[in-house]
Amino acid sequence: MRIESIRLKNFRMFRDVTLDHLPNFCVFVGANGTGKSSLFGLFGFLRDALTYNVKEALAKRGGFKEVANRQSQGAIEIELKFRDLKSTSAVVTYLLVIDLLDQRPVIQRELLKYRPSPRGGGSKHFVDFSLGNGFAIPEKVSKNQKEVNQEPIEQQLESPDLLALKGLGQFQQFKVASEIRRFIENWHISDFQRSEVRMSERAIGYDEHLSCQGDNLALFARYLQENQPETYKKIMRELTGRVPGFSHIETILEGERIYLKLWQTAFSEPFLLWQVSAGTLTLFAYSLLLHDPKPHSLLCVEEPEKQIYPDLLMGLADEFRSYTKKSAQVFVSTHAPAFLDGVHLDEIFWLTHQEDGSSQVHSATDNHLLKSLTQVGDLPGELWSQGFFRGAHP
Repeated sequence: MRIESIRLKNFRMFRDVTLDHLPNFCVFVGANGTGKSSLFGLFGFLRDALTYNVKEALAKRGGFKEVANRQSQGAIEIELKFRDLKSTSAVVTYLLVIDLLDQRPVIQRELLKYRPSPRGGGSKHFVDFSLGNGFAIPEKVSKNQKEVNQEPIEQQLESPDLLALKGLGQFQQFKVASEIRRFIENWHISDFQRSEVRMSERAIGYDEHLSCQGDNLALFARYLQENQPETYKKIMRELTGRVPGFSHIETILEGERIYLKLWQTAFSEPFLLWQVSAGTLTLFAYSLLLHDPKPHSLLCVEEPEKQIYPDLLMGLADEFRSYTKKSAQVFVSTHAPAFLDGVHLDEIFWLTHQEDGSSQVHSATDNHLLKSLTQVGDLPGELWSQGFFRGAHP
């Protein structure tokens, strides 16, 4: 399952923008203030809205007026199109419309729909809610080898700021809603904080995934070392080729806590985490994340190049692309030409700032000059540095 397109209206810096034909690996570039963080904030917002409710997801971001586009009036509209679902071969559209009612954020409309036939015909709404009231239609079932259309089931939510997707997704009879709910819950919005990573020594525990902040680095490293030893050895071999003098990292259990200790070939004593360079820690964290045996359905990473030596960035881009082979999708933003040199043109989108204060998104493959230049051997990072991505520079 993957996201095929995104349409945003009145969301943060986007008054009305559509991103179509999204590949499994998407890289976004643009000057500061063009909306990259706003775009990536969408994924955290949707996950929080599903986990809690729309009101709380908005409150974490300053409230409705801070999330809505400041130059526009009206509701926030978010539309995602999904394909490659297990439960249907059709492209499924999810629409979420959020507005204020008596100064309180509410879900004005929430839809799940698809077009039954690619040859035409109207879209079929199988989840349709407004202000907490609506209906859901269970999936078609087979009875005596005949398809039986289920009748709509009327539903009322406890509050108009709750997603119907949250409740319906818990029931097996609503297979599409359930699949999309699990898909969103499994998103990983990476926000590695170097201070958090350095303080990742933790009490004994069990973590099967690296956290978004990286503050459970020691726990997840120990999980991989104990349960996926060959994978952990592979990570150590890769780091040996990237960090001069690197030997290995051990997870040490001392008392009731787990510690990470880094060994270098020139020293007889290991280094503690606070003594290790930020670049080495970042490489280690990304290596753990990208070798997770239970990959996330969507991985979002802003500016992974921080603290990493430029010559390693093309390889890092290729690792992110390889992650998509695990039935995952990866969105990355970057300011590094060296990282962009490892990206294919059809994977690149660039954001520009408009005169009205809003942002627009452009696909690099729609630019004929960029296509011609890359076809004769020019690298995308070089072209970006030279200003060929018009409007992507300050």
